[in-house]
Amino acid sequence: MNTDFSDLSIMQMSDSFFPTGLYTMSNGLETLFDEKQIQTVDQIEEFIRTVISQQIGPSDCVALSNSYDFATSKDIRKIIECDKTLYSMKLVKESRDAICRSGSQMIKCVKSFVSDDLIDSFYMKISESQTPSTHPVVIAVCSNILGIKKENAMMMMLYGFTVSTIGAALRLGLIDHIQSQKILHNLKPHIIQTIERFISVPLENMWQFTPEYDLVQMSHEQKFSKMFIT
Repeated sequence: MNTDFSDLSIMQMSDSFFPTGLYTMSNGLETLFDEKQIQTVDQIEEFIRTVISQQIGPSDCVALSNSYDFATSKDIRKIIECDKTLYSMKLVKESRDAICRSGSQMIKCVKSFVSDDLIDSFYMKISESQTPSTHPVVIAVCSNILGIKKENAMMMMLYGFTVSTIGAALRLGLIDHIQSQKILHNLKPHIIQTIERFISVPLENMWQFTPEYDLVQMSHEQKFSKMFIT
């Protein structure tokens, strides 16, 4: 029997059924919708493309890539360095908390069905508050253990961000189901290009530049009533 379950693991971890809570995040879209700054399909697509280019790619993807390599060498100290570095770059508390909540939920779930020393060690460090458990770093560690290739782990993360944002647009009534699939299809080349661009970037070259996006997230943080946690 074929014992390579990596493709099934990708499907499992990227499914909305997997309990990471990504469906609870609009990634700033809710604020832009409320303020009528985003109202069309093209604007939603451009918003996702910009966030991937200016934040998710150069920061989250780079942290994931380096964490994956350190997971291969079982270097828990360097994995924690990636985790703390990425955490320090998340300037908005609401977003920072959300990315760590998703990460802790993922590793808790994977640990329940996978027996591995690295996951056990990393989970213990998280439990002892020695590392923040950012979602991209946890994806890297879990993917490495499950035999998922690094580029596929990055694809899974970018897909998850894209789908959570499109799903928020759908629930806000901005688009319908067919339009949502069209946006996802149009973003496929951009996702692949982002992976190719950042898969080999060292941790010290990680960056992001999204000042207006950070302000949008801060505005959402102060809202009295909201559908999404980001």
